[in-house]
Amino acid sequence: MRKFRAIIATLICGAAAFAASSGVILSKVLGTSALTVIGVIVSILACVMPTKIYGRLETKKLERCRNGGMQLIICCLSTAATVIFALCCIFGVVSGYGFSGNVKLWIWHIVVAVLVEEFIFWNGIIRVYVTSSQLGVKWRAVGVICGMIPVVNLFVLWKIIGISMTEVEFENGKIRLDEARKEKQICKTKYPILMVHGIFFRDFKMLNYWGRVPEELEKNGAKIYYGNHQSAAAVEDCAKELDARIRDIVKETGCEKVNVIAHSKGGLDMRYALSHLGTDEFVASLTTVNTPHRGCEFADYLLGVIPEREQKQLALTYNTVFNKLGDENPDFLKGVGDLTASKCATFNESTPDSDKVYYQSVGSKQNVARNGQFPLNYTYKLVKYFDGDNDGLVGEKSFPWGDKFQYLTVKGKRGISHGDVIDLNRENIKDFDVREFYVGLVSELAEMGY
Repeated sequence: MRKFRAIIATLICGAAAFAASSGVILSKVLGTSALTVIGVIVSILACVMPTKIYGRLETKKLERCRNGGMQLIICCLSTAATVIFALCCIFGVVSGYGFSGNVKLWIWHIVVAVLVEEFIFWNGIIRVYVTSSQLGVKWRAVGVICGMIPVVNLFVLWKIIGISMTEVEFENGKIRLDEARKEKQICKTKYPILMVHGIFFRDFKMLNYWGRVPEELEKNGAKIYYGNHQSAAAVEDCAKELDARIRDIVKETGCEKVNVIAHSKGGLDMRYALSHLGTDEFVASLTTVNTPHRGCEFADYLLGVIPEREQKQLALTYNTVFNKLGDENPDFLKGVGDLTASKCATFNESTPDSDKVYYQSVGSKQNVARNGQFPLNYTYKLVKYFDGDNDGLVGEKSFPWGDKFQYLTVKGKRGISHGDVIDLNRENIKDFDVREFYVGLVSELAEMGY
């Protein structure tokens, strides 16, 4: 019903915008300005009070984004109708109003049409640019660059409309879903969730490593904590930090244990802590996400061909920067070195699983290089050469660990990258709802009694 209402409203508003845009000639053809006046009034109302026409959504932001997208659709419809009507006049389909008949009339027609359509267009595009999350920097930039290129701008505009309207429908549905199951608290586990980041990142307050996932889990009853360990250091050093963090959480909250969800190198850090530091006394389950349990063969290759001097210079730069960002003792080279296939083979032999902890793992596949965010779009082919199918950094064969393994992939060229699987880019991927995936993951832990 809501979609039907939107279609009817858009057609009416499109017709009204056409009447306003073509009013100079249309009034002459019909012998009255009544239709043009109505068109102007309806068009203004559609721009000023679009929510009254299209109805309310779950949030104001989504309403504004939807309203902007509808304005752009109206602009496309009315512009197309105006152009067709003008051509009919020029080629005599509407007799007496050819271009040669009255030059002043046509000049006024063009001026009015441009003003009306520009008003509707900017009313829509500004709303969409301000409110859409999925457009990102890329499509905003493409829209600006291609805006003045004939024909190309139409394809770009339609793409922008598609992205923003899909976002509105998807996000509005998610809010309704969360509201409908709010009382069930399906992610309320016996023990709280500790989310452990991978290498080259920190648990920044302003930029959550896990994107929109923690908020979604909390909406559904989960209690979330973060590892707060260094961005790059040896597995053993990061493990000691995580061990201390877990013991602090248990002591402060009295929760007895935690469930750990660890991404990338964070999975190796946690496995070391569980096996060597006695942390398994305080951990109920470990879920590793895209962790290189068997290492990365391409890392062995790079460390073998890049001159030692350049490695040390890169490490010095990295360590200096992240020391200022909060790392107490960052060590780029030790962190990378622990991810090689050779080092992980030794690690696995000396790090048996604890029988006190439930282990499970997740992996994903990036289908083509270009669909990974930088630097994954560059590393994908190198990793594929050495490690086969991969997520942009870690090969498929390196993911599985524990009693259960889930391999995430989607049809087509998009795929799910090393960053996508933790919602690092906050991007909605067709056929893969990353937030809902983690809701399912944690709700399963809850059902298992963890």
